[in-house]
Amino acid sequence: MSGHGTPIPMTSRKCGPLTGEAHVPGDKSISHRSLILGAMAVGETVITGLLEGEDVLDTAKAMRAFGAEVARDEDGTWHVHGVGVGGFAEPGNVIDCGNSGTGVRLIMGAMATSPITATFTGDASLNKRPMARVTDPLALFGTQAVGRAGGRLPMTIVGAADPVPVRYEVPVPSAQVKSAVLLAGLNAPGQTVVIEKEATRDHTERMLAGFGAEIATEVTDEGRVITLTGRPELKPQTIVVPRDPSSAAFPVCAALIVPGSDVLVPNIGLNPTRAGLFYTLQDMGADLTFENMREEGGEPVADLRAKFSPDLKGIEVPPERAASMIDEYPVLSVVAAFATGDTVMRGVKELRVKESDRIEAMAAGLRANGVEVEDGPDWWIVKGRGHGNVPGGATCVSHLDHRIAMSFMVLGMATEAPVSVDDGSPIATSFPIFEGLMGALGARIERGSQ
Repeated sequence: MSGHGTPIPMTSRKCGPLTGEAHVPGDKSISHRSLILGAMAVGETVITGLLEGEDVLDTAKAMRAFGAEVARDEDGTWHVHGVGVGGFAEPGNVIDCGNSGTGVRLIMGAMATSPITATFTGDASLNKRPMARVTDPLALFGTQAVGRAGGRLPMTIVGAADPVPVRYEVPVPSAQVKSAVLLAGLNAPGQTVVIEKEATRDHTERMLAGFGAEIATEVTDEGRVITLTGRPELKPQTIVVPRDPSSAAFPVCAALIVPGSDVLVPNIGLNPTRAGLFYTLQDMGADLTFENMREEGGEPVADLRAKFSPDLKGIEVPPERAASMIDEYPVLSVVAAFATGDTVMRGVKELRVKESDRIEAMAAGLRANGVEVEDGPDWWIVKGRGHGNVPGGATCVSHLDHRIAMSFMVLGMATEAPVSVDDGSPIATSFPIFEGLMGALGARIERGSQ
């Protein structure tokens, strides 16, 4: 399956109970950061459990292009021999980040304070996404960026030869922007400070501390204030990547809406800045439990057990939870279709500038399948029909967005008529084993349209 090639129509049909264990891939956010920070350390970083989707593989290729040695053993263990902070070499060719907004924005930050030049591009979806949210704060370090109209890829970044430390208040909740600024701050002298009014996923801060950077976080009247001391020597690490909560969302949500289902999803990262979906589902009345809670590599981890939940209720999702579940709203809207009453989602304008306009994409597809949806600039409401009352029967447009495609495949598992997507190929960017994994649990997903 390729997110860059020929479209692959896919169809999902009503199925029997989903049962068994779902071993989802490694966490995508941690996988990207493991490769990038490993490339900026001195010595060999060893990574197990890395997500081997296209997005992360594109980041691995990029780290090689910047001079790090990146290799994979046959057993899936990865080795990164880093070049040190400020040690990136100038790439010989354009860096293709495929479909990955996280990859391109973090890599831009990592190279922004080195005296090198790099040109970035991506697939048709990524090349539509705005980069100014990252290049504007990077300019404060002395970095220059030249791209297409609207701050879009392809884009050339000229790293700052004499970077200065930065104090930056993130205007919208965005872990990508925060992380890009912190990675740029690694090779700037003095202290770089990032202030966020709403907490976003904190993998970058946790991992920077693990690699030996001097980084401190405090909550003040301004918000969450993160202070990084520049020019450290990062120490190589042995990293075990927890499994991705954003990928776990799909088998978990499917189990909740398919009668008779009982699915265990082991070893899921439950970082508080990522776990909002699971608490939201519990608020809706989902039979979802955390088993064997523990800590691995500084991250909280548990096994999730999800069972069919016929009496789900629509709720108002707390807006302050948005940053901790921003990628999960599409599949939450599917669960909401099978709940009774309205599910109200506010403070979610970030969804408008993801791989696609995810509010518009999900609203259009849900409406086509018989579910009423209202939406505005930063909110949407799914009017649940209750279990067994969602007609289905439509073909939805995925807009080159992996999460849209997978969400509609989950929808089709419990609708009366099958649900199709025009192109499921982008699923490979984050969850290359999705079809096989869901099929092993009992789902009926086929390639081809209805």
